[in-house]
Amino acid sequence: MKRRFLFLLAVFVLFGVRVRAQNFVTIKRRAGAFPVVSAHQTAAICVDSSDYFVVNKAAEMLQKDIRRVTDKKSVITHSFSAASPIAIIIGSIQKSALIRQLIKEGKINVGNIKGKWEAYNLQVVDHPEKGIKKALVIVGSDRQGTAYGVFTLSRQMGVSPWHWWADVPPKKKKTVFVKKGMYHYGPPAVKYRGIFINDEAPALSGWVNEKFGGFNHKFYRHVFKLMLRLRANYLWPAMWGKSFAVDDTLNPVLANKYGIVMGTAHNEPMMRSVQEWKTFGHGPWNYRTNADTLRAFWRKGIRRMDDRQSIVTVGMRGNGDKPMSDTTNIKLLEKIIHDQRNIIASVTGKPASKTPQVWALYKEVQKYYDQGMRVPKDITLLYSDDNWGNIRRLPELKDSSRAGGFGVYYHFDYVGGPRSYKWLNTNPIPKVWEQMHMAYQYHARRIWIVNVGDLKPMEFPISFFLDYAWNPKKWPANRLPDYTRQWAAQQFGKKYAGEIASIITKYTKYNGRRKPDLLSPHTYSLFHYREAERVVNDYNKLASKARNIYKQLPKDKKAAFYQLVLYPVEACANVNDLYVTTGKNRWYAHQGRAMTNILADSVKDMFARDSLLSRYYNKVMKNGKWNHMMDQIHIGFKSWHQPKHRKMPAVRHITLPDSAAMGVAVQGSRQWWPRSDSTAELPSFNKFQPQMRYIEVFNRGQKPFDYRVEASVPWLKVSSKQGRVYRQKRLWVHVDWQKAPAGTHQVPIIIQGQGKKVTVQAKIINPKRPKRRNIKGFAEAYGYVSMEAVHYSRAVNTEHIHWQKIPDLGRTLSGMMAEPVTADTLNPGGDSPHLEYDMYLTHSGKIQVRAYMLPTLDVHDKGGVKFAVSIDDQQPKIITMDVTKSHRSWQQAVMQNIKIMTANLQVNSPGRHTLKFWYVAPGAVLEKLVVDTGGLKKSYLGPPESYHGKVKNINP
Repeated sequence: MKRRFLFLLAVFVLFGVRVRAQNFVTIKRRAGAFPVVSAHQTAAICVDSSDYFVVNKAAEMLQKDIRRVTDKKSVITHSFSAASPIAIIIGSIQKSALIRQLIKEGKINVGNIKGKWEAYNLQVVDHPEKGIKKALVIVGSDRQGTAYGVFTLSRQMGVSPWHWWADVPPKKKKTVFVKKGMYHYGPPAVKYRGIFINDEAPALSGWVNEKFGGFNHKFYRHVFKLMLRLRANYLWPAMWGKSFAVDDTLNPVLANKYGIVMGTAHNEPMMRSVQEWKTFGHGPWNYRTNADTLRAFWRKGIRRMDDRQSIVTVGMRGNGDKPMSDTTNIKLLEKIIHDQRNIIASVTGKPASKTPQVWALYKEVQKYYDQGMRVPKDITLLYSDDNWGNIRRLPELKDSSRAGGFGVYYHFDYVGGPRSYKWLNTNPIPKVWEQMHMAYQYHARRIWIVNVGDLKPMEFPISFFLDYAWNPKKWPANRLPDYTRQWAAQQFGKKYAGEIASIITKYTKYNGRRKPDLLSPHTYSLFHYREAERVVNDYNKLASKARNIYKQLPKDKKAAFYQLVLYPVEACANVNDLYVTTGKNRWYAHQGRAMTNILADSVKDMFARDSLLSRYYNKVMKNGKWNHMMDQIHIGFKSWHQPKHRKMPAVRHITLPDSAAMGVAVQGSRQWWPRSDSTAELPSFNKFQPQMRYIEVFNRGQKPFDYRVEASVPWLKVSSKQGRVYRQKRLWVHVDWQKAPAGTHQVPIIIQGQGKKVTVQAKIINPKRPKRRNIKGFAEAYGYVSMEAVHYSRAVNTEHIHWQKIPDLGRTLSGMMAEPVTADTLNPGGDSPHLEYDMYLTHSGKIQVRAYMLPTLDVHDKGGVKFAVSIDDQQPKIITMDVTKSHRSWQQAVMQNIKIMTANLQVNSPGRHTLKFWYVAPGAVLEKLVVDTGGLKKSYLGPPESYHGKVKNINP
């Protein structure tokens, strides 16, 4: 029996059965391991000089990577006879005589990758050829697969794909070994995985022109190398004022050598750029009136493409990323594509179906598709998001066998309405995961391409987008935190990886809830739930953590950390603080506070600091290597057009009297006393959610004054009973609940100063029953119940549908969605899938349930995204979410990255109740539920989560 087991194991290894563990690099010598670098020798690199250019280039890059990691130099040879006893053999099945010899002699088996797309094996082989004692064979099914195999080794040795683009230092090692076995990768889940360099001025353009003299092959060589290291294979090049094939005729030649499949943007058909038409075109960009000229123009694009790997964009949009016209008809568009395919067939001498083509259903083009326009089935249909990360359409499952397949054009950057966002990364990967997971499940798997803007600030989401495209099954929702930790460890090592991952997760979440380019002085509430303060404090705490890590990192990691973590966190924290302080300055000016001018000066300081942070990035860090990369204007947007110049938001200055004057403000109110005739009243205190409240005693003059505070009961505590006010003093008020009597009480707090007296009323709600500790679920307080989606009491699943947590999705905590996303529509009720939230209400009658939903779109145009809510055993009320119902509705949803849907329900009595959130159809992603019983205040993020106790959270 034992002998048979060993025989089967040998067969499995010989014929390429995948080894489960894919972490194959170690610094320790193990039995049968291959020594890339040992204490006594360095492996040679053996590659057939007749193999593809990119394979030989990958071998050269591996040689440099080994030296980066170990300070040892490998020798590159081109034959077995010249190789040392220890060799890394690199080659493609198609063009490497070395690999073919190993296959013929039975030394390696490539049955698991032969004929497949971009697949590769790494295998340790003993005595592969005479004179070679041990080899690591890296073999690819094609040229890209071979290169990916090489860079998989580099990455595991400790060379980040971002080592040049973000100055990530290699992880130094004295020895490097590859564990015994065979390691199999691919083929990728998505065939074409790419990036679109776009909106590249002023930042990237300024940098490229300074460093390379233009968007030439010297620049693109760095792009191609990065793409190979990230296992990307498809590129839409920079386009505004640029022409990839004309600016430098070596650009397309080099792209082909590096195995990069070239395309052109959604509005650039037939391998010709917008800029080329501006330079070489004649007459209008109008197929009705200028068809002959356009056909000749396009013919040159296909002829120039030659036999290089390309995907030809077909169709036609208006010149310069605009609709063609208001009267465009489908028959004309179908004729355009028909004529373009005739050109392709005529120039290539092959049926048009033999040349990969893509029709981008972007913006108005999707309307033509929805109205029934169709193209030949060999053309890939490239669906698009709404420019804000919400996919607009996806194929039906019944269409998954389409010959040309489907793809997605996604955005990490955008220029257009309602506001442009171009500066820094504002793309939390849980949102990217949710959308691309749905795309993959609906078989949009031929092309994934993402608009990355200037490329540089998007390092983290680019990595995730491409890694997820390679193997979505490796990264289910519950592993997203693992991805971030692994990425942080890859760039900075394991010591701080957890902390750095937490910072990256939080800052992208904060930027995702409101992009910095969209901020205003009144985005976050200055009055309710201390929202603006909490936002600023959270971001400043994050910046402080990042600074502390930066100080502890070794010198060689500081530049990378500044680019990838510290700068975006500090800069965004500063901008958030700037806008909130501007809002406070205007509010204080209205009240005549002595702090008004100080806050105006603080805004000026923050505005200057923003410039200094960018200057360090551009001019000082790495001796100016990345000069201009942070030139993007991001403060002062009024419309989607970026401002021509940096402009600080307007602040107010006031003239203070040469005396003292007392003013009093209370939390939650815009008014101040003694000026106001209304009663000064703090937000109430409730034992179900104990909170401190504040009173601000402020000066309206230049001289200080003394104040005294008196509360009429000893169990209502004020942080300071007397003192001197120079500008302002915040007094914290809280209840000693151990001593507070049961019932509802109105307690006056008297503030005296400068001959004035102000009485502030404090309402304390302390019901005798139920006891706080006896509450199961959430407790109503302050006229609402606020519940994070993931804090459900019970998840009711079925055989075919279950609930899935998406960690860190959304503006506050995490999201919940039903899986699979391809499930059928159901009528809610009974034991159908739903989430239950137990709560204790002190009110009865009409309530409003507010569901905070990710603003997903109805990808199959079925009348909106549907879900349902109900109370207790009442009939579920179906709610239809249509983000695109109006242009204003869509604008608000994408700017706020939320869609709040409401339902009016009835509660017959106070006490224990259960709120239920029901699955109806795929696409609904819940972030938070708020039950408004009459006390909800206006805010951006909604009220903080209510007290909840003894919640039996069954994690799906």
